[in-house]
Amino acid sequence: MAYLARKNIVLNGFSEFCRIIAGDVRILPQYVKRESFDRVVCNPPFYRPGSGRTNINSESLYARHQISGTLEDFISAAAAAVKNGGSTYFVYPAEGLADLLSLTRKHKLEPKQIKLIYSYPHPDKIAKLVLVKGIKNGGSGVTILPPFYVYNERNGDYSADIVNYYRA
Repeated sequence: MAYLARKNIVLNGFSEFCRIIAGDVRILPQYVKRESFDRVVCNPPFYRPGSGRTNINSESLYARHQISGTLEDFISAAAAAVKNGGSTYFVYPAEGLADLLSLTRKHKLEPKQIKLIYSYPHPDKIAKLVLVKGIKNGGSGVTILPPFYVYNERNGDYSADIVNYYRA
């Protein structure tokens, strides 16, 4: 998975801004100096062991299931790595928002912005994902940002949000 992440960084032109460190998230301070990063981006695995559909593909299994660490392990590692006042960004299933918020606060990563991600605009659709920006030791107060739609409509073209994101 580290190989794929490195490849994506190169393909997207982020080589001078990003670094991939392959290792056990539960012992991250053995790999990096504490509080040495301005930003940490994390898409932690979301299924607890024994829940969800088990993937045959080992990359998908580790990416989606908390085999190599729990949600709290990933949040704790992010808190250890980011500088005081630094930013953390988490991508997580919307149904797990309560767990994500309680654990980020526990580890002093104060939620500052929340953006709900929807497949497409429809009154009956629920958010599938959530993006949460936190600030280490930030004061209280969170902003709920406008919704983000991936598509204009069911089976439709990408939304302006997505097009603008990739254009930037």
